[in-house]
Amino acid sequence: MSKKGLIRPLSVLDLAPVLEGQTPADAFHNSMRLAQHVEKVGYKRFWMAEHHNMVSVASSATVVLLGYIAGGTHTIRVGSGGIMLPNHAPLVVAEQFGTLASLYPGRIDMGLGRAPGTDQITSRALRRDRLGSGHDFPEQLQELQHYLSFDNHTGAVRAIPGEGLDIPIWILGSSTDSAYLAAAMGLPYAFASHFAPAQLHAALKIYRQHFKPSEFLQAPYTIAGVNVIAADTDAQAQRLATSFYQMFLGVIRGRLQRLAPPVDSMESLWTEYEAAHVQQMLTYSFIGGPLTVKQRLQHFLDDTGVDEVMVATNVYDQDARLYSYSLLKEIFDQLT
Repeated sequence: MSKKGLIRPLSVLDLAPVLEGQTPADAFHNSMRLAQHVEKVGYKRFWMAEHHNMVSVASSATVVLLGYIAGGTHTIRVGSGGIMLPNHAPLVVAEQFGTLASLYPGRIDMGLGRAPGTDQITSRALRRDRLGSGHDFPEQLQELQHYLSFDNHTGAVRAIPGEGLDIPIWILGSSTDSAYLAAAMGLPYAFASHFAPAQLHAALKIYRQHFKPSEFLQAPYTIAGVNVIAADTDAQAQRLATSFYQMFLGVIRGRLQRLAPPVDSMESLWTEYEAAHVQQMLTYSFIGGPLTVKQRLQHFLDDTGVDEVMVATNVYDQDARLYSYSLLKEIFDQLT
């Protein structure tokens, strides 16, 4: 499904990765540096995601970080990709994002997911007496919308600030379930194909076929997450990517560690089965020099027809990370 002739926005997903030998405080400073850089070169959004109990990710207090990033930038939209709504009371989320939208009007996005963003033990610690598995996500979402609506100004419980503010809500998903919900509610939809590629096409098809126009959105709008590591040559990019591969190897082994420096070869670090598993998870990862990245991204856009691309780049060298995003923007602006 091609959308030739359209100018697609390019955006960033950042998890505040903690590098080996560094601290979460360093990760926050790296995130700010990245946000300021991508704002300067023309990216549209900078989203951060809620994760818990992970030594490699420092974005657990996501709303606090969004305020930090928004306060250090000027034009780029800042939002959650996402807040895991079942971990929170909808009223609290409405108040928190109402505060952000009041401080930074016209710049705040609220992306919402139903997963816990962590393991089951940590999920129980987060949710305490709310031990559901996210099945009440639609009801929670409607409650949140109620608090944000102007119509609730006579309600017994009100979100102050938050009530009546224009805060775009996005539904996030890594399976087809959220596609049905986003379509039924007439909301924009972002798919986590950067780590869960299997159902991307099915989810996009469901969302587009079942979409019902709403007061928030008249036509379907989709974002797809991808991983990109761009460098001057394929060899340079592939070496940078070994940090990324080590991170996902830790995921499948259940031994998460901070983002490690690159290595010359992964052969001694993973088995053939593990390599295949990581590569399957990272199907939508475009790693290479400008021509390689350009060709693969163009094929992805032609194949999916998504309206916007959101990019995660996990490399150890932070200068190389910034350069990758700069190079990608130059490449992306040449695509059709």
